[in-house]
Amino acid sequence: MATTRTANAHWEGSLLDGKGQVTLASSGLGTFDVTWPARSEDAQKGLTSPEELIAAAHSTCFSMALSHALAGGGHPAETIDTQADVTFQAGKGITGIHLTTRASVPGLTAEQFLELAEQAKQACPVSAALTGTTITLDASLD
Repeated sequence: MATTRTANAHWEGSLLDGKGQVTLASSGLGTFDVTWPARSEDAQKGLTSPEELIAAAHSTCFSMALSHALAGGGHPAETIDTQADVTFQAGKGITGIHLTTRASVPGLTAEQFLELAEQAKQACPVSAALTGTTITLDASLD
């Protein structure tokens, strides 16, 4: 069964001086302010960006794919923590994504874990949607 998730964006003004909001409509979890500086400058407190939203989606999707791969291999994870760092360069766009994941998986060697993590990176639907972007992975066991 296919599902569709919806977010809405509203923007006012020019790119550099304007502002907007993104609403997570499907979940109703909230509306978040966005501006150009939130994309192009560090430490924009209280503002988000498309890249941060992609990072949230990618870290979650990868963790779910890794959980599935580990359980399918007979080694269910106790915990998985993943960070996605999405790099944006003005004029070039998204130039790379780095996933860092740590997990607690009893009975699994570091080599086995890295192999399953690489498989999960390929199987993650968000990774697939971002084809053409360099995605790197640092995976380790607790």
